[in-house]
Amino acid sequence: MGCTCSVYAVGRRKKKNIPQVTIFVPSLRVPVQTDLQRPLRGLIPKDLADRISSLRNQIVLVAGDTGGSAITELQRALEEYLSLLIGLTEKDHGLQELVEFKWKNLEDGRQEFCVQNSWFEVLSTIHMIAVLTLMEANSTLIVRDNGSSFERVVSADSMRNAVDLLLKAAGYLEFCVQNIFIHLPTDIKNRLPKDLQEGVLQATSIQALGQGTEMQLSLAVESQNATLSVKRRLACEQMSYFGQAHYCLSTCNTDQGYGKKQLLFIKWKYLESKAAAYYYHGLIVDKGSEPSCHISAVCCFFASEELLAESKKVFLSFCLTAPVTRGAPPWGAMNHLSKKIPETASKKSQMYGYLLDVEKDLRILPDLPEFQLSLKPDDYELPEVDSGWDHKEWEIPGQMLKEHLIDSEDEMETI
Repeated sequence: MGCTCSVYAVGRRKKKNIPQVTIFVPSLRVPVQTDLQRPLRGLIPKDLADRISSLRNQIVLVAGDTGGSAITELQRALEEYLSLLIGLTEKDHGLQELVEFKWKNLEDGRQEFCVQNSWFEVLSTIHMIAVLTLMEANSTLIVRDNGSSFERVVSADSMRNAVDLLLKAAGYLEFCVQNIFIHLPTDIKNRLPKDLQEGVLQATSIQALGQGTEMQLSLAVESQNATLSVKRRLACEQMSYFGQAHYCLSTCNTDQGYGKKQLLFIKWKYLESKAAAYYYHGLIVDKGSEPSCHISAVCCFFASEELLAESKKVFLSFCLTAPVTRGAPPWGAMNHLSKKIPETASKKSQMYGYLLDVEKDLRILPDLPEFQLSLKPDDYELPEVDSGWDHKEWEIPGQMLKEHLIDSEDEMETI
């Protein structure tokens, strides 16, 4: 990351494409140019201040020129930047509230958010890493060349890779909620942008687990060894994750922008997973020999069909809600179930129609079983603090400190 010129700007002006969404990715927040050297002058070694400033400026440059598409390069730079940034958060250095950090939402880049707190910078940096990881997971599942087929085939390896990335992203966001918010003063937490609210981060973390379970269900559907019980359990777990995510997000302000779109995405996936859960529950219940079993099964299939139809309506609303996105063509478990659910509902209702007419009292939709959730966020820890923060290595000339104090006096006179 030593080059300071913009090699990404060449040929950048292109017709805007409507992005395809398989994994929901929150709007990317990127750093804005900030003068870090002036407030740090005389307090830490010049070369350390230069490294912090240079690395952050490189992230600003690459993120701005690529819109975040240089995922690997940005993630590597952000991790390196974190190891330098952590030094500013240590109380021994007394620098936590010295530098004002600026960030903006790439979607509506006109609004900058400034906070004079290094823990806010850590929060924003890890959040950016998490969003880039979700972007990578989404990219992993997008089929580049689909030929003339209307169906979409995602490889098992791609789905497994996506699960790994989703668990990583969930871990980053969970770390923010559990380990960074405790360091932020209440006044800063109260005025954080909507996409950095604690409930939004928690919802996005749980949602990533739900999508990881969705990948697992798709893999199970394609496996000859996966039983109906396994598929039902995965569908029920997926439904639970999205139910929890919806609860977390519903406590936040989601009136506009990505919040509203994310809420629709979660509702869409919740309805899909519930449709799948009732379908597999119906198949299992239908194996019983009692008339009540067959009636309960048909009730499950009817419910599944209704939920599937409702999910398609919510999916359309999600796509049309700003910023407009394209939904992926049918794939995975739902590509299979979107055909099987209506077929099975029609077939079984004809088969057991006489029972439904005779045993009307038994036409009750059964409860779905509850299962312990199996996917957990990956553990994440901050990188080791850069060796440049070792006091023993510091050599700060007294003149530098004097200059810093003079600068501070000049700033006070101009206020």
